Amino acid sequence: MTSLIGIDPGLAATGYGIIRESGGRITCLDYGVIRTDSGSSTGERLAEVYAALEALIGKHRPEAAGIESLYFTKNVTSAIPVAQARGVVLLALARHGVPAREFTPQQIKQAVVGNGQADKEQVMQMVRVVLGMSSVPRPDHAADALAAAITRLHSTL
Repeated sequence: MTSLIGIDPGLAATGYGIIRESGGRITCLDYGVIRTDSGSSTGERLAEVYAALEALIGKHRPEAAGIESLYFTKNVTSAIPVAQARGVVLLALARHGVPAREFTPQQIKQAVVGNGQADKEQVMQMVRVVLGMSSVPRPDHAADALAAAITRLHSTL
């Protein structure tokens, strides 16, 4: 039995998803979004993300992690808060001895959908199918995190 955490880092919203593989069957244990208040300082927001991840790691004890890597096209300044959140995520995982691998959005889409150019809805639908969920996981940050966990699981087999 293997438990993994997937994370889609962000300062405003960090998606997380916990999956378990047992006997060839993959199930979803938990998923959601850690949201921070835009009125708080950056330090306070990063501390909130860190504390929430600490609690999730402590509760679920994942053996490995998959993280969506930093991706930006035009606006470098919008990438800075994501990079800061990513650093907090990596710190929390390292402090708990959880090995992490990063995957680009295209790698995750390829692993989950079979097409690196898939749209968000296709990823969300395939996550639902792979995990045997009755409904599509929402919001998209949580679905992306579950997809990162699935990608990490498949990358270790």
